[in-house]
Amino acid sequence: MKEFIVLVDHQKDWQAYYPSEHLKTAKDYLFDLNWGTKSKRPTRVINLCKSYKYLSIGYYSSLLAESRNHRVIPSIKTLNDLSKKRLYLYNLDEVQEVVEQAAKKFTENTDGLKSIAFRVYFGKCKNPLFKELSRQIFDQFPCPILEIRLVQKAIWKIESILPIPLSDLNSDEEELFGKSLEAFSTKIWRLPNKGNNYHFDLAILVDPEEELPPSNEASLQKFEKAFKGLGIYSERISRRDLTRLNEFDGLFIRETTTIKNHTYAFSLRAQQEGLVVIDDPESILKCTNKVFMYNLMERNQIPQLPSLFVSDNNKETLTKLEKSFGYPMVLKIPDGSFSIGVKKVDNLEELKIILSDFLKKSALVLIQQFLPTEYDWRIGVLRGKPLYACKYFMSRGHWQIYDHAKTEGDVSGDSETLALDQVPPIILETATKVCRLVGNGLYGVDLKFIDGVPMVVEVNDNPSIDTDVEDLVLGDDLYKQVGEAFLHTFKEEHKS
Repeated sequence: MKEFIVLVDHQKDWQAYYPSEHLKTAKDYLFDLNWGTKSKRPTRVINLCKSYKYLSIGYYSSLLAESRNHRVIPSIKTLNDLSKKRLYLYNLDEVQEVVEQAAKKFTENTDGLKSIAFRVYFGKCKNPLFKELSRQIFDQFPCPILEIRLVQKAIWKIESILPIPLSDLNSDEEELFGKSLEAFSTKIWRLPNKGNNYHFDLAILVDPEEELPPSNEASLQKFEKAFKGLGIYSERISRRDLTRLNEFDGLFIRETTTIKNHTYAFSLRAQQEGLVVIDDPESILKCTNKVFMYNLMERNQIPQLPSLFVSDNNKETLTKLEKSFGYPMVLKIPDGSFSIGVKKVDNLEELKIILSDFLKKSALVLIQQFLPTEYDWRIGVLRGKPLYACKYFMSRGHWQIYDHAKTEGDVSGDSETLALDQVPPIILETATKVCRLVGNGLYGVDLKFIDGVPMVVEVNDNPSIDTDVEDLVLGDDLYKQVGEAFLHTFKEEHKS
């Protein structure tokens, strides 16, 4: 069973619920210097102290938990955020639409109601109208019990978010709290099935609706099978499971990453919780921005496609691009992925139109010389070493690997997977060198090999691993190696 404890001020604070071996008083936890030192597993702590005020017993409990590398809810960051009303209200703009919709529905049959208060228990509340708002608030401020107050002035807005002590609940609220805690901690309290010896719990973030996911269903099942064989319990999670991250030891992101959506938030939260993360937030930040990667490779003398960044489309800039590259040339929005936000222009008129459009979306646009090849190399790199090698051929009748204009048939071109010893060594060396500059995770390096020179096209922090493509040479061992990377990193970070 996982190391998991619930902290209260006094044992009697828990009398409304079933007795639990996981229950500890805060003082016992604070003064037992040996607590948790016998286990190499991360300990999960739910802090239910009556007060979280600065330098209170509740505050010290969360603080000490973090100093012991325990995963605690609420964290010190959450407590500090909730103690500064002006700051946390400033960060709630993204839930404003949800606030207004819920409040309007709640008050549609009432007159003169200007204030609404409701309580949230581990992201759940009694009134279904506030279900989505409760979830989003809990995602931002993970705290066992919160009271949210809405007020109507010009519009409905959040007036306050306050932590509420367990002792403040009435009998009905105690029942709802108990059910919410049970739902929240189900996985934490999970006992491994007999015959299974899980020693690492891994969350796999997926989006079942994604059109071009980095791993198809068959490969996800192979990952799960390989992980199980290594003693790794794995479970697929979705964008709604941000607050469940502290149930796990690691996070494996298998949906397309960008800093603009929840994938980056998951990666960042997982790292803050002390999980082993692929893709880690630093890798996402670096790889998803072509401006950063261009400069990184330029400084470290890694060959890449001839490129320039521009910030305007005036006559001098257009003339410089024509002299540098000629036609055709390729325009890219710096944070695009899967060939989205990439256009080829064949003349000055097209250059003016596309560049003007791209500059409305991004302050900088990457311009690259068009160097056509039959295929691009993709080298998968894991923890600084080559993992697999593929040739990705251009989509039939198209100049890119992906043809997003197609409405039927295969969007992507054919592929060929090779053993690493069949790949020119200089390609492997270039791929591993650039990955080591980025981080120590899982990457896919796209290169063109022209006249014996490997030119990096881009580095993907979230590379495709699909059945019968990237795994054709290694087979099940590819999935096993990814699992071993999680275990190795975990053991390194939890050495006694």
